[in-house]
Amino acid sequence: MSLGASFALSHSIEPLTQTEINTLNSADVNAFDRKATSHWSSGADKLSDVTLAGNFALAGLLTIGTKPMRQDIKTVGVMFIETMLIANGIERTVKGITQRTRPFVYNPSAPLDEKITRDARQSFFSGHATNAFATAVFTSEVFRHYFPDSKLKPVVWVGSLGLATATAVLRYEGGLHYPSDLLAGAAFGSLVGWGIPKLHEVKNKSELGRRLDIQPWSSGAANGIYMRLAVFSR
Repeated sequence: MSLGASFALSHSIEPLTQTEINTLNSADVNAFDRKATSHWSSGADKLSDVTLAGNFALAGLLTIGTKPMRQDIKTVGVMFIETMLIANGIERTVKGITQRTRPFVYNPSAPLDEKITRDARQSFFSGHATNAFATAVFTSEVFRHYFPDSKLKPVVWVGSLGLATATAVLRYEGGLHYPSDLLAGAAFGSLVGWGIPKLHEVKNKSELGRRLDIQPWSSGAANGIYMRLAVFSR
């Protein structure tokens, strides 16, 4: 999986013209998502960046602030990079393929200069929700692995998922995403955030894991994940 392909798809998106925007009708949006088209808030948009950064900060603080995780900082760091590469590579690729118009584009209160950007056609699925929930579940799973008997496990789960949920809600209030965008991002991000630590756990503990090779790669122009499974071993 490569971020290079996702960037290429993103840059191939043609922004909507003012004429196309004027023909949009919120009644054409499915009933589950329609209410999002009445939302617009630049303040909520900016605040969602803060709550997302809070999740990243929590992951960093737990890694640096606890001795077992700090001693394995390279391993934790590599796992987190893998998580972000997979999550963002797939999320951005899907955005480039679907080219879904963001809900605020339907809202006459939103400024035109925001509506005529490529980003205005990259609604599905939510990158903020994907990153927030991937980071939250990753952080909580890694903390559980290092401190299986800690009474702080529920605190870490509630705190990280609380920040992720706040990020998703703010993206909705800002008119950046439909509920379906956010649910898909939260589900996919959670899967990746849980899956990468589990893959490394398998790699370290089982016979299958000893034949499984997972590592990030970069060619300078693109980044991704290399995965190899040896079918036969001696």
